Amino acid sequence: MQAEKIIMGIDPGTSIMGFGIISAKGNAMELVSIHELILKKYPNHETKLKIIFDKTLALIDEYHPDEVALEAPFFGKNVQSMLKLGRAQGVAMAAALHRSIPITEYSPKKIKMAITGNGNASKEQVAGMLKNLLKLKEFPTKYLDASDGLAVAVCHHFNSGNLVSDKSYSGWDSFLKQNPDRIK
Repeated sequence: MQAEKIIMGIDPGTSIMGFGIISAKGNAMELVSIHELILKKYPNHETKLKIIFDKTLALIDEYHPDEVALEAPFFGKNVQSMLKLGRAQGVAMAAALHRSIPITEYSPKKIKMAITGNGNASKEQVAGMLKNLLKLKEFPTKYLDASDGLAVAVCHHFNSGNLVSDKSYSGWDSFLKQNPDRIK
């Protein structure tokens, strides 16, 4: 008999950050919760980072995920935006590592491919497929960033047991061993 696993998926962002939480048992999965963190209204990046950390930690403490999966930042043309996005992702990772929860990162293309079979699918296509996969009558959020967080969780479930993820960390020691260039 397979045990239930709670997976939290996170789509990092500095305007809207998406969180999706699923319960998985064997091949079956169901939506536990979906959240979006609206950050546009906050005046500076430092405040946003603190709110990201606090919200991520609060969701971890409420839902007790066994694993956390994040969308890895993609390489864009705007270096400042990419830097801010990376910081948001790092703060969410730190919250999970603070609670000793294993983390896995997936590229946006890998997530879209896992959900729709098309690595170039639109956010709307991903949301539509998630609605079908999770047997939802209505999609529980109007923000596609929140559905992206849910897509990360479902992608992780589909890839559980397969070493197809980009990076995986079980704690600070594991993170440091896989990223020696980040030690000063």
